[in-house]
Amino acid sequence: MISENLRGAGFMVASMGAFALNDALIKSLGGVLPVFQTLCLRTGLVVIFLACMITVNKTWRPKDISTHDKWVMAARALTEVGAAYFIVTALFNMELANMTAILQILPLTIPLAAMIFLNEPLGWRRMVAICIGFAGMLLIVQPGGQGFNAFSFYALGGVVCVTGRDIFARMLGGRASAELLSLQAAMAVFLFSLIAAFWEDWNPVSMATWGVLIGSAIVISIGYIVSVQVMRHGDIGFTAQFRYTGLLFALILGFLFFDEWPNLLTIIGALIVVLTGLFTLYRERRTSDAQAPVDRSRDSP
Repeated sequence: MISENLRGAGFMVASMGAFALNDALIKSLGGVLPVFQTLCLRTGLVVIFLACMITVNKTWRPKDISTHDKWVMAARALTEVGAAYFIVTALFNMELANMTAILQILPLTIPLAAMIFLNEPLGWRRMVAICIGFAGMLLIVQPGGQGFNAFSFYALGGVVCVTGRDIFARMLGGRASAELLSLQAAMAVFLFSLIAAFWEDWNPVSMATWGVLIGSAIVISIGYIVSVQVMRHGDIGFTAQFRYTGLLFALILGFLFFDEWPNLLTIIGALIVVLTGLFTLYRERRTSDAQAPVDRSRDSP
């Protein structure tokens, strides 16, 4: 039997892989479209994709949802918009490595927020594992001191919004489908990017670009859905550290498709992240086996 923690870790790795693949697809466009036009078109496709999925699965109506939970769902959608605004603004005005380093505080902030607001346990072993993974992350992205500026606070705003988004998803539990929560978030981001795109000059979109946008929309829709499932399985303190695997996927995709060769420090950081994750999985597996009931049916005559 797979424990809830291992299930949550699997969902986390899958979501990070989906988001990394989406980033690679958008990067492959080479900036042929303005940022908000790209975000608007892609998120519009995400809305269509998720709406079709919900229609087929007939999961439009949440079950046992209260007025309080509806407000939580609305707050989660707003945090998704806030995250998009803060992260895109930071991306425009600071070095990518430094912004990535700030966003990787999430494996620390989400478990702490869950402990404070949801009374979820956070043992010292899990905190140590998260901090070791954070050290490996710093070796991978290698942020520079001069690249931090006033827009670093926008990246921190993105951290706050993403933390709130995941905590709100945890509060809802399974009362609303992952597809419906993802659709709400996508619609909020679509409206935000549509309004922001009015201040941009739109470029014509080729068939090849449409193909990439459609692929990106499918991949990130899967990432949205799976990221909701992460908040429904396992302890947040356990699954949070596997958020660092997004950096590993980015390294692999950069090497395969963009001929980006990692340096020695990057390789060392990646090994630290991998070994920390493998040790955590090994320990969780042993703990699950020790707690599992013993089947003595084979011992009976």
